[in-house]
Amino acid sequence: MTTKPIIHVGVDGSWRDNGALEWALQESQLRHEPLQALHVIDDKLRGSSYWQPTVVDDAVMELVKDVQKHLDSSPGSLDHEVGLIAGPPAATLTEASAEGRMLVVGRRGLGAFKRLLIGSTSEAVASAATVPVVVVPDHWQPSDHTGPVFVAVEDAGDDQGALDFAVTAAAERNLPIRLVHAWDLPAMYSWDAVNMAGVSEELPAKARHRVDALADRLRSKYPGLTIDVDVRRGHPVDSVVTAAEDSDAQLLVVGGRRHHRLSAVLLGSVARGILHHATCPMAVVHARRDHTGDGGTR
Repeated sequence: MTTKPIIHVGVDGSWRDNGALEWALQESQLRHEPLQALHVIDDKLRGSSYWQPTVVDDAVMELVKDVQKHLDSSPGSLDHEVGLIAGPPAATLTEASAEGRMLVVGRRGLGAFKRLLIGSTSEAVASAATVPVVVVPDHWQPSDHTGPVFVAVEDAGDDQGALDFAVTAAAERNLPIRLVHAWDLPAMYSWDAVNMAGVSEELPAKARHRVDALADRLRSKYPGLTIDVDVRRGHPVDSVVTAAEDSDAQLLVVGGRRHHRLSAVLLGSVARGILHHATCPMAVVHARRDHTGDGGTR
């Protein structure tokens, strides 16, 4: 499938506050690629007793007009558009953005511990979309953060798509990249058993060596980029989220695991956990799988 140089962004009635449109506008300016803002009318609402066509239609058209006006007033001379489509929100956004560069959405829902938990539509899109999906926190502004671009590196090593996306984002913004990897013992082991076996120092050393080798390959390939390494022991979700928060990350990139289209689980547990708890913009970049099952990168 040919990728079209266009960035899609989902908008709804909270578009002024949810951060997605502002992030997408910044990315559009950096890439010199136009936006297509998409507003989805959920088909389920049409059959409810609360459906008032005239009121809803007026509100929707006002939203489209306001978003278009905002896009027209943005810097640059790119031809941004607003589209209005009907259907199930997640599936409709996924299908509409399938040939574009990426899809940007906001996150919805207040969770425990003052974290903004991701809404069901955003999670479904991040799981099913064939393009990179960027989920942006409420009230995000480009000028509010000064940290690097983070990439979560897993043991599986199927991170090339995420690495490529992070390299582009960092180069656009003239930022360093930080590779963060968390390791821990499997639940069946204890530190006493590990120490008795004499490998208490071997586990972190192997983890560090693996990530250092990856960093060296990236430095060789992209000599103009600053690439740092952060290897820590702990649960991968908590470790990655904490590392990104402590460094005021401007973007956190994770790899997805694309399985068969009929599978109920398309987003790995670590990626899903980070997605729910990250407080900075987060990009989910799926590894592409062809019909033979061989891995590949976008």
